[in-house]
Amino acid sequence: MYKPTIGLEIHAELKTKSKMFCGCVNDPHASEPNINICPICLAHPGTLPVANQEAILSVLLFGTAVNGKLANYSEFDRKNYFYPDIPKAYQISQYAFPFVEGGEVSGVKLTRVHLEEDTARSQHDKGDYSLVDFNRAGVPLMELVTEPVIHDAKTAGDFARELQLILRSLRISDANMEKGEMRVEANISISATKELGTKVEVKNLNSFKSVELAIKYEIERQTKILDEGGEVQQETLGWDEAKLKTYSQRSKETAKDYRYFPDPDLPKMKLTEMEQFNELPLKKSLPILPKNKRLKYKDIGLTSVQIETIIQSDILDRYFSELFVLADGNNNVLLMSANYLLTDLSPLIAELCYETVLSPKHFYELMTVLQARKITSRVAKDLIIENATNDTDLLTLITERDLYVNFDDKKLTALVKDIIENNSKAVAEYKAGKVTALQFLLGQAMKITKGASDPNTLRKIFETELL
Repeated sequence: MYKPTIGLEIHAELKTKSKMFCGCVNDPHASEPNINICPICLAHPGTLPVANQEAILSVLLFGTAVNGKLANYSEFDRKNYFYPDIPKAYQISQYAFPFVEGGEVSGVKLTRVHLEEDTARSQHDKGDYSLVDFNRAGVPLMELVTEPVIHDAKTAGDFARELQLILRSLRISDANMEKGEMRVEANISISATKELGTKVEVKNLNSFKSVELAIKYEIERQTKILDEGGEVQQETLGWDEAKLKTYSQRSKETAKDYRYFPDPDLPKMKLTEMEQFNELPLKKSLPILPKNKRLKYKDIGLTSVQIETIIQSDILDRYFSELFVLADGNNNVLLMSANYLLTDLSPLIAELCYETVLSPKHFYELMTVLQARKITSRVAKDLIIENATNDTDLLTLITERDLYVNFDDKKLTALVKDIIENNSKAVAEYKAGKVTALQFLLGQAMKITKGASDPNTLRKIFETELL
């Protein structure tokens, strides 16, 4: 029986205004190639890099969020290798002195978190040649390395999902895997003893599903090799999405192959002496993290499905966070808000920009009058549908359209009698046993009252008057 051991290396592009070592705009997805570049990006002779303070703060903020140890001293190193997407023939990275050591995410221990520059993007789909787009070259890249403490594919996938949520909660990375903003590499080995087996690395997995499938495949592949008396080769593998299998890319490099040495063009950093990197302000600036949101939302009565639906969506997460503040402990309205948000509003705003939708303030005001039964559910739903894509003062709209519930039982009874008198065919059908005829009569009443009457009350009055 073999025991799998998995360690993950994950890269995340940071959302800074400029690149890691120059002033170029950080926009790797620009519509035109090679427009966000400069002599530093292209490694022209004589150019000198300057470290991006915002990127360093982002990594230290992440380290604070995962309870890692922030460095007192750090420096950048040169990682040497030759490839067309890295024009300097080395990548500025970190080796001996990362910004963060240790920490934990979803019970998985972290080894380190460091900062480096991204490479350019190579394209091989234009013909029998390759093109290089340097818009991505120099983008700040956070690299996280876990301890080899994961033993199954699902745990690895869940770790990556939680990491994405943390990055988005901190607003330091969008971490969209399909855009290459978060890339997962899995180091996998199996062994029948306490000693670790030969490790292979599967690079650039671009979806959570691929992470899990690749790990499962590798465990099965290595198991078959050992069962047949063979030896697993230490190598770097790719993942074929179409064939759902790994394939060999090259032999696995080690640290000595990269010939790391401190970058002489960048100053050493004594972080404890720099006020802007002080640990206390970093802790104070932390938002509510996903694991704490789960506890808060569970306490107010949300189901686990509702909680995950909210926190897995950036726009719903931001929206409900504001509703939570607005409610200020009024959990009845908050629960109602969650229900209407997930069933009526979310399908309409899922693909929209957060700033272009009905504001949480106006949505919460609507839920408040609904919970107080001053309007009907039909009125609330109609107003949500009508105003989902624009921010409207719904209370003013309710007043202008006379949509507040203002029909007492006496008025409703008179209305019902009038409808019965003017719809003899539907009345006859109902009395003949056609139950759906009552829905028609109810619809007439709701139309006349503009939805501002309680349908359950109306139904009871109709049933009484139709006896």
